[in-house]
Parts: sequence; structure tokens; C-alpha cells
Amino acid sequence: MSQSTISSTLDTSIPSKQNRLETYISNSSSTFILFGTFLLLLGGVSLFFFLQPYFEQIQMERMNSTFGMVIFGVGLTLLCLKVSFIVYILTLYLKYRAIKSVADEDLPLCTVIVPAYNEGALVYKTLKSLVDSDYPEDKLQIISVDDGSKDDTWMWMKKAQEEFGSRISIYQQPENRGKRHALYRGFKLGTGDVFITVDSDSIVLKDTLRVMASPFVVNKNCGAVAGNVRVLNNKTAIIPRMLNVSFAFSFEFIRSAQSHLGSVLCTPGALSAYRREAVFNCLNEWITQTFMGEVSKIGEDRAMTNMILKQGYNVLFQRKAYVYTNVPERYKNLYKMFIRWERSNVRENLAMSKFAFTDFRKGPKSGTRILLLNQWLKMTMAYPAIILMLYFVVTYPILFLSSTLAGIMVFSSMQAIFYANKHSITESFWAYPYSVFHAFTLFWITPYAIATAGKGGWLTRDLSQKETKKEVVAIPS
Repeated sequence: MSQSTISSTLDTSIPSKQNRLETYISNSSSTFILFGTFLLLLGGVSLFFFLQPYFEQIQMERMNSTFGMVIFGVGLTLLCLKVSFIVYILTLYLKYRAIKSVADEDLPLCTVIVPAYNEGALVYKTLKSLVDSDYPEDKLQIISVDDGSKDDTWMWMKKAQEEFGSRISIYQQPENRGKRHALYRGFKLGTGDVFITVDSDSIVLKDTLRVMASPFVVNKNCGAVAGNVRVLNNKTAIIPRMLNVSFAFSFEFIRSAQSHLGSVLCTPGALSAYRREAVFNCLNEWITQTFMGEVSKIGEDRAMTNMILKQGYNVLFQRKAYVYTNVPERYKNLYKMFIRWERSNVRENLAMSKFAFTDFRKGPKSGTRILLLNQWLKMTMAYPAIILMLYFVVTYPILFLSSTLAGIMVFSSMQAIFYANKHSITESFWAYPYSVFHAFTLFWITPYAIATAGKGGWLTRDLSQKETKKEVVAIPS
């Protein structure tokens, strides 16, 4: 995709000496990390092959015990399942076809809802990108709801309304009640046949809204659509650079495959679209949803997706519906975001299991069930995997390190090749540092999320913890 400049919505200035210095330091750090990662991976792979006789001896000793036989059998079975699932997803991905945009006269009435909390100036930029969309003005309603922010978010929303007039309607919650309640108010106020939700730290491209709305016209059984989320701040820090590659694989590969089954498991908060009828069929259940006796304050996107799937609708993915969103730049904020996502997965996997094996919709359902079973496999193996990891770290540390790095090299190459083919060869190399980073610093997320699934805190939206939002003058390709 060609570069789309959005300097009209963001402040631009001549780079200062300090900015040039920061860029130089950032580029130097990136080069060092990439070089160090490949040195580490190549060292691990070389060690794995160099010490092969030693590892074979360990394997023979383990095979002489019942415990060793069990571990080998389970490991081989899991590997076969993982490879089989990847092949299955690849097959589905190759069959995926995005739905083309329909003509202006065929586009439905659309309501865009932007919930905002402690977002500051970014909410203005989000609203401006929506106003600049090429969606017919007479068919577009834009609503933004301030969920009791403690900063200047409401001021920026009023600035947007002053500038864009009747194109935007803004509302303010008397107190912070959570994103779900802000969306609920937007749904109630919306008059469109299609609802599109956009996070208040996200920028959409000019044609994003029409690409998101078109499947509802073409496919009468389409109940929801997931957008293609890319990283907005991918030039400002190492973590966003790594996540940019990971996001591309997660959305453009995984969700494309899920979309071919009509069963995208989660429509992302950054950009999603819903059929009005499907939303109102489950709106009361959605807003009053509880888990372990507590009102649900997280996972509103996955919950809505589940409830729409349960009605028998298809949930699709639109590859060309781009939205650029800010992601955490620090480890602490990143793991909190992942904990929230994983807790939501635990809850909604349970909820999905209640209907996925019933006759919940017409047509084939086996693919949807395979996707869910893969989710359950990840959850059920979380604790055994941690225990086995600790066992090998203590008993065979060299074997553990070298085999882990060799595995990372193999599976990261899939993401790297995919990204290089679709986007950029140079940026594709960030798949390797991210896999190393994830394997050694984020492995604990799923077990922890399972153990604390009953907690519902947002974790990353407190004003005191909010990261400084850096200015971005263009969306990279």
C-alpha cells in the first residue's frame, strides 16, 4: 500500500537537532537489537546441531523411562497438531477473498461510534480522519462519547465539533463507567443500519469506512466485520516496531483464514463494524454480561463477536480496511494489555463453547469448532508447558536454550516471509526479535490470565500510567 500522509490532522515541524539525535539513537538501537538477535539465534541453532550427539544421548536415556516416553509422545503429538493447524490455516488463507467496495448509492446508513477516555489530542485526530473519509456525508453519522475523562479529552472533542460542525455529535458521561457503557450509549443514539466502532487513539484511511460497510450489502448474513489493525507509532520505539509485524500476521493471515469460515473470533476494538439488527438482538445481554458474579468490564469486542456468531451470522475480515492505532511502548504497559486480552479470551472461550457445538447456524460449522478447539489447546497446555519449561531449564539448560532458539528461528521465519511478501523486506526481520522477546519475557501471560480471569480491571487506561503520545506525520506503508 502506498504511503498516505495525514499531516493535515497532526502537527508538523522542521526536525530539531534533538529530534535528529533521537532518530539516530533509535536507528542505532534497532540495528544493535536486530544484529544481536540474529547472532543469538544463529548461535542457538549452531549449538543445537553441534551438540546433537549429546542431545541424542539424553534422548536415549529419557526413552528408557516411562516419564521420558510420555513426554516424547505428548511433545510429538502437540507438534503434529500445531503443524497440522498451520497447514489448515494456510489453506484457508489462500482461499480468502476480500469483498470489494460497493457504489455510493448502495452504501448503507452508517453510524461511527468513538468512545474516549483520557485520550487528549488523539481523539481530535481520530475524529478528523473520520470526517475526511470518502463515505457519503448524507449517509454518515459520527458520535463520540467521553467516558468521564480526567484530562483534556472533552476539550479536544469540543474543538472537533466546533471545527466540523454538525458532522460530529459529542456526549459526555457523568462518570467513568467503562468502554462498554460508552459504546452502549453510542448504539442507543445511532440511527445507522451499520455501526462502526473506532478507538479514540486510531486513525482510519480515506476509504476505510466504505470498505468496512460494503460486506453488509453484499452478504446478507454478515453480522460483523473486523478491520485491519496496523501500528501507528511503529517508528517511535522498539516494541511498536516488533508489534507491527506481529499485528500484520495476526490480522492479514490468521483473520483472513478465519474469515473464509465466516468465523472471525474477535472484531478488534480499534476498528469493527456490526449490523444494527445483530447488535440490538444481544445488546441487553451484552451490557449486563457477568463473569464469576462480577459485571464484565473488559473484552467487550470479543463478547459482541461471540453473541453475533451465536445468532448464526457470519463474522468477516476486510483486509483493505486499514486503521492505525497506538500500542504500548514500554514492557509494563504491553504485558498489562496482553493480560487484559488473555483474560477476555479465557472468558469468551468458555462462552463460545456453550453454543459452538450446537446447531447455531446453517451450513458447515466444523471449521469454527476447530478454531475454538485450538484456543482450548493453548489454554489447557499453559500450565503443563510452564512446568516442563522449568524442568528442562533446571535439568538440561543447554538443550532447552538451543532447541528453543532453533524453534524460534523456524516459526518466526513464517511471519517474516509473510510480512516481506506483503509489506517490507527490511521490517520483516522484526519478527525474530519479537519471537525471542515473547518467548522469554511474555511466556507467563496466559497462565497468569487463566488464574486471574475473574479480575476485570482495564490496567492500562489510568491517567497516571498513560504514555506520552508522540506526534506522527505520516502513516507508513
